[in-house]
Amino acid sequence: MLFSFAGPYNSEGAFGRLKYLRIGAATREVAGSAQRWENTLLRALPAALALAAVAFCTWGSFRLGQTAAFTGFLYLVIVVLAALYGGFRQATVVSIAAAACLNYYFVPPIFSFANSPANWVALGAFEFTALVISRLSLHAQARAKDAITDQRYMERLYETSRRILLLDRSGDPGRLITGLIRETFDLRTVSLFDALPAATFQSGQASDEAERRTRDAYLLGADTFDAQTNSWYCVVRVGTRPVGGLGLNGTDMNSLPATALASLTGIALERARAAQRESRAEAARQTEQLRTAVLDALAHEFKTPLTVVRTASSGLLAVGGLSELQADLVLAIDRQATTLDHLTQRLLQAARLDTAHFTPRCEPALFSELVNEAIERLDQDADRRRFQVTMPHREEEVFADRELVLSALAQLLDNTLKYSEAASPIEVRLTGQETRTALTIRSKGPVISAEDCERIFERFYRAPQTLHLSAGTGLELSIAKKIVNAHHGCVWAEPEAGYGTTFSMSLPLAHER
Repeated sequence: MLFSFAGPYNSEGAFGRLKYLRIGAATREVAGSAQRWENTLLRALPAALALAAVAFCTWGSFRLGQTAAFTGFLYLVIVVLAALYGGFRQATVVSIAAAACLNYYFVPPIFSFANSPANWVALGAFEFTALVISRLSLHAQARAKDAITDQRYMERLYETSRRILLLDRSGDPGRLITGLIRETFDLRTVSLFDALPAATFQSGQASDEAERRTRDAYLLGADTFDAQTNSWYCVVRVGTRPVGGLGLNGTDMNSLPATALASLTGIALERARAAQRESRAEAARQTEQLRTAVLDALAHEFKTPLTVVRTASSGLLAVGGLSELQADLVLAIDRQATTLDHLTQRLLQAARLDTAHFTPRCEPALFSELVNEAIERLDQDADRRRFQVTMPHREEEVFADRELVLSALAQLLDNTLKYSEAASPIEVRLTGQETRTALTIRSKGPVISAEDCERIFERFYRAPQTLHLSAGTGLELSIAKKIVNAHHGCVWAEPEAGYGTTFSMSLPLAHER
């Protein structure tokens, strides 16, 4: 048979546990009351000690027969100490007691509270001293408290800056920064609005109001403080440029650490973006190296079979004895093989220009001779006749690698022929400048937008205005730019509304180099 000892009178039963809970609550209440009395006594301790000091000074001065002036000075020192450590109220009580003792024991007639101007002067002096010293003490304590608070925030700011340097670059910077700030400063909510992706990140208690006001801080460009929620909403800047907003909810910090934290946030965002740009640039560099190696390998692989095809087609045409249809087919093979051979040469040249050992062998030369030679090298007579060249009457030599500059000119001329209107004239003008000679090629054709005029010199890029025209390799202009840059020259494009796009190229004069 089983028995239970958790009966109604058992101390381990429900009633026993209830009794223990009541005893514990009563004990805690008594302990809290004792703690409050202890705090009250501690606060009143300066006044009690000062009153004891007044009594001791009164007894000592009276027994030693001291004057009212000497005793009043001792009372004044006690009032100062009471005001310094106990505040104005306790110093007032001590002042009244000191004035009463001074009047009763030291101001004639002694042992009497007879009213006299000296009594009121003493009391006024004591009260004035108590007021001034208590105010100065409160001010000093407030300054000390602010200094301690500022020091604490400076330490946290230092900790935040140190941890920002150790942030994981692979993570989302917005979420990492908000979590770091909230943890370091023990805030209720931290909101960050990043203007670049137009995204808001929050750590802690999610709040639509905090998100909205953080975004408004960036849009308005001003820092604000909400006293009701103890929240700062600051503009995140990099230098003088606003890049976002920062919301700090549940904080008693002043404007200095808040704005400093916003600046640290801007630095952290910029650092994360710089790391991302560096990563993308490194990936692009490796991709470009791989692409250059592939182009070089393909160009070399194409070179041998193309040479065989051109030799065979040229031999068949030279032998003769072919029918008209056979001759046309062999001629088409020879032309297409020639086109492929030119493309292979461009690929090889692009790969060679990307190597670190590429150095032009420059010598003085006339730019006009190079332009005329590049035009004469064109395959078709009809293409050569389209160019209308204007030369200066007096020309100075430029400093150039002859073959490389001829290759750059060939790329520009071929690009112009390909994308200009058929049979339209092409204006070529040479102009001498103070330190360089400039070439301008003006043709009628598609008008490339100003935004694309820089990008068309990138490898494999084609402007949207030319996508419907004849297909190109996307290498001509990039090769020309690399060659001109290696000569410390410039090449650029300018749109001409209603007409076409003008390409320009300039090389430094020989005496300048």
